[in-house]
Amino acid sequence: MNKTVNIALQVLPTSKTIHPYKIVDKAIEVIANSGLRYKVCPFETVMEGSYEDIMKVVQLAQDACYEAGAESLMTYIKIQSSVGNVSIDDKMEKYE
Repeated sequence: MNKTVNIALQVLPTSKTIHPYKIVDKAIEVIANSGLRYKVCPFETVMEGSYEDIMKVVQLAQDACYEAGAESLMTYIKIQSSVGNVSIDDKMEKYE
Protein backbone atom coordinates (compact mmCIF):
# COMPACT_ATOMS: atom_id res chain seq x y z
CA MET A 1 0.00 0.00 0.00
CA ASN A 2 2.18 2.86 -1.17
CA LYS A 3 -0.73 5.18 -1.90
CA THR A 4 -1.79 7.93 0.49
CA VAL A 5 -4.42 6.69 2.93
CA ASN A 6 -6.38 8.20 5.81
CA ILE A 7 -6.36 6.45 9.14
CA ALA A 8 -8.48 7.57 12.09
CA LEU A 9 -7.01 6.69 15.47
CA GLN A 10 -8.92 6.73 18.73
CA VAL A 11 -7.18 5.76 21.97
CA LEU A 12 -9.20 5.24 25.13
CA PRO A 13 -6.82 4.94 28.07
CA THR A 14 -7.73 4.05 31.62
CA SER A 15 -5.88 4.99 34.77
CA LYS A 16 -6.90 5.15 38.40
CA THR A 17 -4.80 8.27 39.00
CA ILE A 18 -4.47 10.22 35.74
CA HIS A 19 -7.28 11.87 33.78
CA PRO A 20 -7.63 10.22 30.34
CA TYR A 21 -7.32 13.55 28.50
CA LYS A 22 -3.78 13.99 29.83
CA ILE A 23 -2.85 10.59 28.45
CA VAL A 24 -4.56 11.21 25.11
CA ASP A 25 -2.63 14.49 24.84
CA LYS A 26 0.59 12.45 24.80
CA ALA A 27 -0.69 10.37 21.88
CA ILE A 28 -1.64 13.54 20.00
CA GLU A 29 1.81 14.96 20.73
CA VAL A 30 3.38 11.92 19.03
CA ILE A 31 1.13 12.43 16.02
CA ALA A 32 1.92 16.16 15.87
CA ASN A 33 5.65 15.43 15.94
CA SER A 34 5.43 12.71 13.28
CA GLY A 35 5.52 15.05 10.29
CA LEU A 36 2.30 13.51 8.96
CA ARG A 37 -0.68 15.64 8.04
CA TYR A 38 -3.33 15.21 10.73
CA LYS A 39 -6.58 16.64 12.07
CA VAL A 40 -7.65 16.35 15.69
CA CYS A 41 -11.39 15.77 16.02
CA PRO A 42 -13.53 15.36 19.16
CA PHE A 43 -13.46 11.56 19.14
CA GLU A 44 -10.42 10.62 17.06
CA THR A 45 -7.45 12.00 15.17
CA VAL A 46 -7.23 11.48 11.41
CA MET A 47 -3.81 11.10 9.80
CA GLU A 48 -2.81 11.22 6.14
CA GLY A 49 0.20 9.44 4.68
CA SER A 50 1.43 6.02 3.68
CA TYR A 51 -0.07 3.06 5.48
CA GLU A 52 3.32 2.00 6.79
CA ASP A 53 4.23 5.46 8.13
CA ILE A 54 0.91 5.90 9.87
CA MET A 55 0.97 2.46 11.48
CA LYS A 56 4.41 3.27 12.94
CA VAL A 57 2.90 6.40 14.48
CA VAL A 58 -0.03 4.35 15.84
CA GLN A 59 2.45 2.13 17.69
CA LEU A 60 4.36 5.13 19.04
CA ALA A 61 1.12 6.76 20.17
CA GLN A 62 0.15 3.62 22.07
CA ASP A 63 3.59 3.47 23.67
CA ALA A 64 3.26 7.13 24.68
CA CYS A 65 -0.04 6.39 26.41
CA TYR A 66 1.53 3.67 28.53
CA GLU A 67 4.54 5.86 29.30
CA ALA A 68 2.10 8.60 30.41
CA GLY A 69 0.47 6.25 32.92
CA ALA A 70 -2.25 4.34 31.11
CA GLU A 71 -3.02 1.07 32.84
CA SER A 72 -4.95 -0.25 29.86
CA LEU A 73 -5.78 1.04 26.43
CA MET A 74 -8.50 0.44 23.87
CA THR A 75 -7.35 1.46 20.40
CA TYR A 76 -9.75 1.87 17.49
CA ILE A 77 -8.53 2.35 13.93
CA LYS A 78 -10.47 3.18 10.76
CA ILE A 79 -8.71 3.04 7.40
CA GLN A 80 -9.76 4.62 4.14
CA SER A 81 -7.80 3.51 1.10
CA SER A 82 -8.43 3.68 -2.63
CA VAL A 83 -6.83 2.69 -5.92
CA GLY A 84 -5.68 6.31 -5.95
CA ASN A 85 -4.70 8.60 -3.10
CA VAL A 86 -7.03 9.61 -0.29
CA SER A 87 -6.82 13.03 1.32
CA ILE A 88 -8.35 14.76 4.30
CA ASP A 89 -9.24 17.69 2.02
CA ASP A 90 -11.44 15.47 -0.17
CA LYS A 91 -13.73 14.94 2.80
CA MET A 92 -13.42 18.25 4.63
CA GLU A 93 -12.99 21.12 2.16
CA LYS A 94 -16.70 21.88 1.84
CA TYR A 95 -17.03 22.13 5.64
CA GLU A 96 -14.09 24.37 6.43
